[in-house]
Formats: sequence, structure tokens, C-alpha cells
Amino acid sequence: MNRRSLSTVKFVAVVLGTLAACWLAPAALAMDNTREDVRSFSTEMVSKHGFDQAWIDTMLLSATSQPAIIEAMSKPAERTKPWFEYRARFITERRIREGVAFWQANREPLERIAAERGIPPETIVGIVGVETFYGTITGKYRVLDALATLAFDYPPRAPYFRAELEEFLLLAREHGMDPLVVTGSYAGAMGAPQFMPRSVRAYARDGDGNGRIDLWTTWPDVFASVANFLKFHGWVTGEPVVVPATLFDPDNVILDGSKLATQETVDSLQHKGVEFEALLPETAPTMFVAVRGPLGPAYYVGYKNLWVITRYNRSALYAMTVNELAVAVRNALAQADAAAATTPAVPPVVPPVENTTPTSTPATTTPPPAPSPSPPTP
Repeated sequence: MNRRSLSTVKFVAVVLGTLAACWLAPAALAMDNTREDVRSFSTEMVSKHGFDQAWIDTMLLSATSQPAIIEAMSKPAERTKPWFEYRARFITERRIREGVAFWQANREPLERIAAERGIPPETIVGIVGVETFYGTITGKYRVLDALATLAFDYPPRAPYFRAELEEFLLLAREHGMDPLVVTGSYAGAMGAPQFMPRSVRAYARDGDGNGRIDLWTTWPDVFASVANFLKFHGWVTGEPVVVPATLFDPDNVILDGSKLATQETVDSLQHKGVEFEALLPETAPTMFVAVRGPLGPAYYVGYKNLWVITRYNRSALYAMTVNELAVAVRNALAQADAAAATTPAVPPVVPPVENTTPTSTPATTTPPPAPSPSPPTP
């Protein structure tokens, strides 16, 4: 076989392979309004909330069930990756550097709103930094598609997403949003803070006082909303978040390090052989966290505020990553501020002033008379 024939065969193989991949890939399908679960949801939205039946039917018919959404939902990073790999995705020099720049660009509203709500500004920055890289990655899926797919074609969590679809349609009606154009994550989370629809309706706040809430581009609204969420769930101002720990007897672990609950106290963990820096009184609630580090198990003790961050995302890995990014950005900003304060100001270069003082007093002259106006053109 000559070289030209071989190239033709390779080209045909590539084309056929590409076509086969397209044929085998699951296609997005329009939602079937004749399905019992879809019809039940439609009827309930009309009877419970007074929606127009034709409008609801149009929205559901416009939704498409997307297999890619189900696939992404089935393997989220915080559930499938060990701690050291998950952490490495977010604790990077670039994300820290961008966090400092983001803080500096929004310093006044961020620090003011954080102080008013009693939430550390770095925690707000940490959440936005992990969720959307400071608002730059907010999701490409239509929220309607994401929620409808998971409500009707993802049985493990169908009730939850059915409720979120209900909240989304209510939110759209209340704020005059077009459900067909709003985009978000594969789970239906929206805006820079990635709020689910129910969280938008419950916790979103107007941070700049203009009477509207915009979680995509208005940062005071984002800051106020995240702070309000954390405060509502019990953030304790001034208390720590998490500290590293070791075990007195690593071969005899009697604690469950996967539970997201403050079922222990400082005292009870110490009596069970957990060694850590006790930053709060003996009766303070705590949670024991065990994760996979690069060299084996790693242990932490979370205080109440770590548990609060897990209300945002039900994952200890997520909460610890948010806190670590927050601390890293705060420290980097402090270094930048210190460097700016100690750098001597460079005086501006002033050009030399020309000597305009005349060497002798000029003679007084009479200005020439003004010219007579020209006569009008006949």
C-alpha cells in the first residue's frame, strides 16, 4: 500500500471513529409531558402556586433531559477524590493571587458587609473562590434543564431536585427572570456564590441598597448573601474553624471521621485520644474529621464554624478547602499591604520652571484698534 492510500485509510478511520462516538453518545431529550411524574408536577404548580397551566407546560416541554448532567452528578470531585487531590485543585498560587486581587478590587463593600454581619471577609472570598473562581466560572447549563433532568431522571435525589425546580419557577416569577435563559452549574446552582434556587429565595440579600438582587455581577449583593447564609446557619463570630490533630494511638481509631455533625466536644475528643490545639473551652462542640493525605490518613478537629461551612456544601473536604484558601488569601493580602506600606513613595518628577521674569520693563504699548467689521455681502 502506497503512502497516499495509507493516509486515505487513516483519514477515513478518524472520520468513522468520530461519527461512531457521536452516534453512541447519549442524546439530550425533550421532557415528556405525558409522563406521570411530569404531569403531577405540572398540576401541583398550578393548584399550589396559581401558575398558568399553558405556561408551565411550555416550560417543561422546553426543558431537555441531558445525560451529561446525570454523569457529572454521579461523580462530584468532593465525593470521588481523596483530600490531597481535591485540595490541590483549589489551593494554587494562581487562585491565591487572584483572590488577593479580587479582595483589593472590592475592598470597601467586602470588608464593610463582612463587619456588619460578623463574618470574616476571607471566608466570603474563600467560598466565592472555590465555587466560581471569583465569579469567572458560573456554569454553562440552563438551570431549567439541570433541575428538570435531576428531578425526573435521577432517582437517587429526585425529591430534592423536584423541590428545587419548584423554587426556581417561583423565583423566576417573583423576579421577572426568563427560565429559558438562566444558566448555572450541572446541579442548577446559580451566580457567583452558586446558590440553589431555594437558597436564593431564602438567603439572598440586596447588598448595595438598589432594591434588586443580582448574584452574577453585583458584588455587594453576593457578599451580603453569602454572609447572610453563614450567619443564618450559626456562624460564631471570632471563633476558629479547624485545627490539625493527631491520634494518641493511630492503630485504635474509635471515632467516625466522616460524619458532618458536631457530636463531640473539646473534652470528649481529648479523652478519646485526639491531640489538638484546644482553642475553645472544654464544652465547645467539635467534629472529628479523617481524610486521605498523600502519605496516609490525616486528622483534623473542626469547630462549629467548620460545620457551618458544610451547610453550603455537604462535604468536609469542601469546607476545609474553603477555609485554607481563605487563610492563604488573607495572609497574602497582609503581605501585600505590608509591602505597600514600607515601600517609599517615589516623588513625582517636576520639570524645571522656566525663568519668565523679563530682564527689563517692557514699554507700555497701545494695542492696535480692532478691525472694522466687513460689510454684509449684497
